[in-house]
Amino acid sequence: MNQRRLKQRIGPRALTRTLAWLRICAIAGQSVAVLVCALWMQLAIPLLPLLVGIGMLAVFAVFAAWRLSQPWPVREWETVLHVAADTLVLGYLLYFTGGASNPFVTLLLVPIALSAAALSVPAILEVAALAGVAYVVLLLWYVPLPVPIQHHATAGFSLHVAGMGVNFVITALLLGFFINRLARAVRLQQLEVQRARERALRDEGILAIATQAAGAAHELNTPLSTMRTLLPELRREHAGDTALGEDLQLLEDQVERCRTILREMVAFGKAQLSQEPEQLSLAAFIHSCLERFQLLRPEAELTVQLDGDAARTVLRTPPGLRHALLNLLNNAVDASALNQSQAVSLSAHREGGWLELVVGDHGPGFAATGELAVIGESHKQTGLGLGLALAEATAERLNGELTANNTLDGAEMHLRLPLAVIAARTEE
Repeated sequence: MNQRRLKQRIGPRALTRTLAWLRICAIAGQSVAVLVCALWMQLAIPLLPLLVGIGMLAVFAVFAAWRLSQPWPVREWETVLHVAADTLVLGYLLYFTGGASNPFVTLLLVPIALSAAALSVPAILEVAALAGVAYVVLLLWYVPLPVPIQHHATAGFSLHVAGMGVNFVITALLLGFFINRLARAVRLQQLEVQRARERALRDEGILAIATQAAGAAHELNTPLSTMRTLLPELRREHAGDTALGEDLQLLEDQVERCRTILREMVAFGKAQLSQEPEQLSLAAFIHSCLERFQLLRPEAELTVQLDGDAARTVLRTPPGLRHALLNLLNNAVDASALNQSQAVSLSAHREGGWLELVVGDHGPGFAATGELAVIGESHKQTGLGLGLALAEATAERLNGELTANNTLDGAEMHLRLPLAVIAARTEE
């Protein structure tokens, strides 16, 4: 959805929206100019035909505003028709005010400049040809612009020079403002394309790792089953050796833990294929995560703070969210260990339409680069360095975000997820 909106920013719809705002400015400026010339400067201009032309432009502006409010996309040919309507009305007004001798005739170039930033080459040529035909017609057929009778012979030249100055200011402001908007949209799209490319490369790497993990899980099942069968027999054969018995018991526990992890991997894959997330309260979800975390890291000193409203929130727990939270907690323990601490914290609260999970540590924190990219750069000295990348990928898949910030005691990871995506329908 974001990429589609960014594409529309610099396409025909963007130019049509820009023309709509420019049309409103033109209606106001033309109305003021006509009234000033007719009432204040006492020029004998055809007031009624000019007001009729401005009125037609106002009616078209209302139609254009309605069109932009509709959901269907704006095609390039439709944008060219909008430009044609503006050009015809401007040519109509210039016909009654001196034609090509009117200093405001250069406003015919504004649609060409704007089209060059948003349309294809054929469309730009069509707009340029339309403006060129309008200019040639105004060279041959027009109503001469009258000169104030009460002034001397140079009044016409002075009026033309003044009009050129006003036209220069208007053109500079219009081109500077609207082309800057289009150029900014281009820069935003380039940044989004770069982020999409980086996400694609990251997801490709994660997919490769997942493929290798699936193969490894399948291959590990056989040796684990063999060890699970042999270890109890070894314990019975060496029942008199207490120290060896304790070691064998530890090995048996570790083998069982590995089998549990493999079963969870299979269950996770089935949940991904079925697309049926489990429904449970946030309190139950946090409790299940903490049970697993305490088995993984029994040395951790975990502090949990759960907001009452958030605890009662029923979640459609998507596959991967539990692993994302466990990865954040595991990274927090490793970070705290760098400062000879085992303390970590977990808090959860609701903020508007968002659920925020905050994991804090007592480690050295992140490098002060100010870039979000530091999320992918773990400050651990061990491990594969994938925990934060996987958590960030999960957050993006759920239309959420993962951010990091340093605190006085260490660092915090903020996992923000929209309730519209993860909450049960009774909570939406």
